[in-house]
Amino acid sequence: MADLIFSLWWVVPVLVILVAYKFVLRVFFGMVIVPDDRIGLVVKKYVLARDKRLPDGRIIAIHGEAGMQAKALAPGLYWSMWPWQYSITMEPFTIVPQGKLGLVKARDGAPMDTGRVLGKPVDCDKFQDTVGFLEHNGQKGPQAAFLTPGSYRINTFMFEVEMVPITQIQENKVGIVTTLDGEPLEKGEIAGMSVAGHKNYQDPMAFINAGGRKGLQEDVILAGTYYLNPWFVIVEQVSMVYIPIGYVGVVNSFVGPEGKDTTGDTFKHGNIVKHGDKGVWEQPLDPGKHPVNIYTHAVEVVPTTNIVLNWADSRTEAHELDKNLCTITVRSSDGFTFNLDVSQIIHIPRNEAPKVIARFGNMKNLVSQVLEPTIANYFRNSAQKSDVIEFLANRVQRQEDAKSHISKVLDDYNVVGVDTLIGDITPPAALMKTLTDRKLAEQEKITYEIQRNAQIERKEFESAKAGADMQPEVVKSTRQVEINTQMAASKVAASKGEAEAKTINAKADAEVRTIIAKADAEAKTVNAKADANATEVNGVAEAAKIKAIGLSEAEVTKQKTEAMGTEQYAIVRVAEALAAHGIKLVPEILVSGKDGGGNGIIDALIGNEMLKKLQNANDIIEVKPAEDKPAK
Repeated sequence: MADLIFSLWWVVPVLVILVAYKFVLRVFFGMVIVPDDRIGLVVKKYVLARDKRLPDGRIIAIHGEAGMQAKALAPGLYWSMWPWQYSITMEPFTIVPQGKLGLVKARDGAPMDTGRVLGKPVDCDKFQDTVGFLEHNGQKGPQAAFLTPGSYRINTFMFEVEMVPITQIQENKVGIVTTLDGEPLEKGEIAGMSVAGHKNYQDPMAFINAGGRKGLQEDVILAGTYYLNPWFVIVEQVSMVYIPIGYVGVVNSFVGPEGKDTTGDTFKHGNIVKHGDKGVWEQPLDPGKHPVNIYTHAVEVVPTTNIVLNWADSRTEAHELDKNLCTITVRSSDGFTFNLDVSQIIHIPRNEAPKVIARFGNMKNLVSQVLEPTIANYFRNSAQKSDVIEFLANRVQRQEDAKSHISKVLDDYNVVGVDTLIGDITPPAALMKTLTDRKLAEQEKITYEIQRNAQIERKEFESAKAGADMQPEVVKSTRQVEINTQMAASKVAASKGEAEAKTINAKADAEVRTIIAKADAEAKTVNAKADANATEVNGVAEAAKIKAIGLSEAEVTKQKTEAMGTEQYAIVRVAEALAAHGIKLVPEILVSGKDGGGNGIIDALIGNEMLKKLQNANDIIEVKPAEDKPAK
């Protein structure tokens, strides 16, 4: 056991050293380790030399003076930073996230220039080089420069960083800018004129160096994302100016150079100037969306389609220009007061719209200063020249006269009078009662006349009705006569037709028969000639045939006779003839003369014929008994 303890005696010092090495290194060697994600902010507690004191007004030491040191310790290992002389504070990096800006305020530096609110940018590695910032006379206070998204080693003894969101201008919006630094506006100006090079106010010093004015700016920024220092600019987002179809926008500019009037001596009611000058622009804005600064330019929307204005208590159009107009009350020459509604249609041409606005300022002034008094006074004057009845009776002519008169008046104000229409007319109640009574009397008179005429017509109707009642019989008789007449005429026409038909048929039959007879005669003649010719030919042929046969038979007979002898040949011919007619050569009955003599063949033939007659007689006898009497 003792040996084991002796062999491990050195372990305890090693463990002590391992545990206390940081303390030993920090105290005896002044070692400081700055982690990778930190910086070391140094405060020097004292200095031995008397000339190492901070200048008056300074709080950050750059030359080894006692106090907060400008140079921070970057991540790494440092020696000789004795704890009794230096105090080290570990601070994280300054991180500016996406969508944010880092606004920087310097706690030390040169004083700000008179009239300025932002310190000038100096070369200081985006505020990471505090020594460089102070040596280059960086100014104390809010800085014009700022930090974009990223990670920075910022000495927080010297700089304070504030995170703000970046500026985003939405779609269909414009950003109206007011700058907080720059030269003062000139007398009589309400906004700073456009200057170049500042990248939509993202570079404050470029704006200031270019002579940009402090305050409201004429230029606007459009939709997008911008790195704008809110210590330098204030941005207000407003909608674009929208001009609907059927309208134009007349621009009255409050900024820009003084323009020369383009209308000449004929127009004395305001300045019409070119685009960009101060005054009413001669070219209006067409329908669409326009990025207009509403604080430096006033846009009056003017309709270029027909506008209807109603002088009526119960009717107002959507544009509401006639909102304050009411029914016109007039007095006639006969002392009656009555009301009438009027509608006026006007049109403002596109190129005349700037003149109308230059003269009146807006459309409501046009209505109240010109249209309302002109139309009301015209109808009052017109009514006083006639009585109520005449006014009502001549309504159409009054309307045409009003249109002509009012159109001429509006031409002088660059407005086209399209039409003037008279609406409802409300005469006095007493006059209306009188007119009504008169009308009723007239209607009663007309009713009486109608009734009287109706009675007369009724009388005539009854008479006509009586005649009409007999009319069926009269009509029936008349119709019967007409029917009989038509039937007789029909029969005559039918008889005539039949006679004519028979005549025509007879003629046709005769002609047909004549033609047929002629054809038959011709056919018979032709056939007879043909038969005669045929008979002649056949006779000649037959005669020749018979002749030939006869000659042949004669020749044969001659030869047979010579060969057989005349008597023998005759016997043979007789035998052939008998055989051909079925007569037996040897008769069944032999007839001979006395003593057996006879005439030979002749006798045989006679006997044969007698036999046939006997047979026929027997047949007759046998048949008759069968018919007359029964057999016994």
